Amino acid sequence: MVTINDVAKVAGVSIATVSRVIHNKGKVGDVCRARVKKIIEELGYRPNNNASALASKTSNTIGVVTPSISMSFFGSLASGVEKGARENNLKLLMANSLYETESELNAIESLRANNCKAIILHSEYSDEKTLIKLASEIPGLVLINRYIPEIANRCVWLDNISGSQVAAKYLIDTGHTNFAVVTSIYQNRDPSSRVEGIKNTLAKNHIKLPKINIEEGSSNIEGGEQAVKALLAKGCKFDALLAYNDLMAIGAIHALFDAGLRVPEDVSVVGFDDLSIGIACRPRLTTMHYPVNEMAFYATNLAIKLSKPTATPSKQTHLFIAELVKRDSVMDRS
Repeated sequence: MVTINDVAKVAGVSIATVSRVIHNKGKVGDVCRARVKKIIEELGYRPNNNASALASKTSNTIGVVTPSISMSFFGSLASGVEKGARENNLKLLMANSLYETESELNAIESLRANNCKAIILHSEYSDEKTLIKLASEIPGLVLINRYIPEIANRCVWLDNISGSQVAAKYLIDTGHTNFAVVTSIYQNRDPSSRVEGIKNTLAKNHIKLPKINIEEGSSNIEGGEQAVKALLAKGCKFDALLAYNDLMAIGAIHALFDAGLRVPEDVSVVGFDDLSIGIACRPRLTTMHYPVNEMAFYATNLAIKLSKPTATPSKQTHLFIAELVKRDSVMDRS
């Protein structure tokens, strides 16, 4: 049986391009479109799944797109989608965007080509205009961890600012006065929102956060370790460290121990996400619980609901809040 992959291979184009030709949507050059149509005819390809779905107006598959399923955070996200899919007797298709806009859009087109009318998308870099357009084309498209006012009813998102405010206030309430921050070098919305929340809370409590005390790094253990080494190399003094996520927090703890500093006796550390690795490390990591699994499960049911022909427009928004999880990496100095 000829598949869409066969057509793409023979034509020398992506699956997404073939899908655009089949559905007559998206930008495809005239020459390329003609070549793909010719190959479809020559190979005898017939998009049977699409045809039957159009006739029944239903689909038995749901798709999820994440930057990298191998990362713990996105693995938890995918697990939440899988739970929702299983409870609704749907098959799950997963795709990675690899932190690239073009790959992200190609992944979405591939899922559409496989008849996914319900899609959960964790979009890192696609602009709002593109996502609004996609939402108009895909009734069951739901964005997770992204808020766009024009399609707020399709967004399941976390208040990152309030989450980081809670973390910073906890450290203030436990007597900390000298702060440092290690944040992600990736230019998406989460890092800037969390730093904003920290700055706002410290300013309200008349605590300074020198620019030199904020260091960027990749959002993994190595990035957190390197960021703290950079802070110490600059001579920064701090008794409290707020990390962009748990992985960076654990890397930060490694660097502090390597420098002869104890956690939490010399420096208290707070992470963000509440990954299982936070319990495995020593000291056990105090962190903000990011309910990504619960959000993904919720987003799945929302996407399924919106994908049905009987779905009615709603102005409902879907905001989640992070919660503080107290463990052993913070010392009360008050």
